[in-house]
Amino acid sequence: MSDTNETKATSTCCAPSCCGGAKLPEPATDDVREVVKERYGQAVKAVLEGAKPSCCGSKAQSLAGTDPITRDLYADDETKGLPAEALLASFGCGNPTALAELRPGEVVLDLGSGGGIDVLLSAKRVGPTGKAYGLDMTDAMLELAQQNKAKAGVTNVEFLRGTIEAIPLPSNSVDVIISNCVINLSTDKDKVLREAFRVLRPGGRFAVSDIVLRRELPEATRQSMDLWTGCVAGALVEGDYLERLQNAGFKDPHVEPTRIYSKDDTAEMASSTCCGPDLSEALNALDGAVMSAFVRATKP
Repeated sequence: MSDTNETKATSTCCAPSCCGGAKLPEPATDDVREVVKERYGQAVKAVLEGAKPSCCGSKAQSLAGTDPITRDLYADDETKGLPAEALLASFGCGNPTALAELRPGEVVLDLGSGGGIDVLLSAKRVGPTGKAYGLDMTDAMLELAQQNKAKAGVTNVEFLRGTIEAIPLPSNSVDVIISNCVINLSTDKDKVLREAFRVLRPGGRFAVSDIVLRRELPEATRQSMDLWTGCVAGALVEGDYLERLQNAGFKDPHVEPTRIYSKDDTAEMASSTCCGPDLSEALNALDGAVMSAFVRATKP
């Protein structure tokens, strides 16, 4: 659907297959992209109003709340000196900057950089001789990231507007690609991985945190727009992720689990304001099926 009103209507209610109606096909790329933009725009607003949305969704919590998806990802010594808004606008599922083993002088690209926390952390790790790029498609997130960059006083950072399916950088220009709970949101992951391969230099590293499935999801779950934009239905099964990386040209792909979620944890990733008990029943099938993972691969 290309009509804006139709897209918004889809984003506020799960697919009829979840609620007991007719079966819908997997959401189209434009539908998911527009809903993600809308929800992350709401997330920025929530941050500025003093609340912290949960991972990839629109559910806001008080600053004292505990989101099982995003909590305890960063050590206090890592975030010291960074703007509070950068940490509050972190909707990730891991800490790719720590796991990627960034080295001084490297060029790093963060796919779906949001409020910029992983870009700012990367900039500190690669030092003044390196550079950290952040790529995001949401204007509100880019504006917040620029503000956080200014507050942090870093100079080796650049934020780019664009999609992760069409990275606005030259081929062979990046040493490391990181990402934090974003690739699962794309409906064309093969294109994302091919683009990542293209912009990496030979020997470059793909080192992302992402939501990964341990087993296939029920069909109804795959058809729910709420679960797509909540990091669940769009996630790849582990073996499929590895195969797609190899098909894109990467070598030595590896998935390392960092957290495995219960049914209650998984519910934090999805909006349940429409379907209520129906969506809750669909989430029963997700118990233990969803994990945060660190996904690694290398460009030959």
